[in-house]
Amino acid sequence: MSDKLDALLERLKAHQRSLILAMAEHDGLPAGSVLRQVAELENVIAAVEAVAAEDADSRRRGSP
Repeated sequence: MSDKLDALLERLKAHQRSLILAMAEHDGLPAGSVLRQVAELENVIAAVEAVAAEDADSRRRGSP
């Protein structure tokens, strides 16, 4: 059950990130606005999580 919940959480976080970024872009907010900064931070977090997940998967498979 944990794997299903983890997968659901990841989908929810990805959806949240895309909504924040879409809202920032749709509203034409300047680069320095708080919402734009949150959206950009969410994208960086997503990238770091993707790299961490890829690394963990590689370790599970025994790849260097």
